[in-house]
Amino acid sequence: MTWKIISIYLLTMLKFIAGPLGGYAAGFHFLVTIAITVTGMMSSVFLFTYLGTTLKKHVLDRLFTRRKKFTKRNRRFVMVWNKYGLRGVAFLTPLIFTPIGGTLLMASMGAPRGKVFFSMFISAVFWSLFFTTLIYTFGQEIIPEFIRPADLRPAVSLSAE
Repeated sequence: MTWKIISIYLLTMLKFIAGPLGGYAAGFHFLVTIAITVTGMMSSVFLFTYLGTTLKKHVLDRLFTRRKKFTKRNRRFVMVWNKYGLRGVAFLTPLIFTPIGGTLLMASMGAPRGKVFFSMFISAVFWSLFFTTLIYTFGQEIIPEFIRPADLRPAVSLSAE
């Protein structure tokens, strides 16, 4: 059980939807799934908000050479930031970006750390409730059989009749 929780937690740090899907597949209680999902996303946010500058300075700058500032990708990030702002990016992070991507976008635009953390927490709670409710309510109909918990899979008879 502990390894399941740890693996879902680590996956949620990278991709938000892994929390509700993994919790459902592992057969966890609804509230446990929400807690794992929010904790995973917020761990990512914490790491990249509070340790991001240190990580960038000591690791990324040594590994990668200077790149062009005005790339198509960077322009797209600026366009998203200008259009939606801090709250919009936080709201869209679980849907469009990864927890890491949304956090890095906010940090690179100079958003205050406290506001980043708070807005991402509100977003994580909202989307965790939404996706977990959706998956636990309609999981039988919308989720492939190999992801469903064992007790919810249809019984297969091996006898030849």
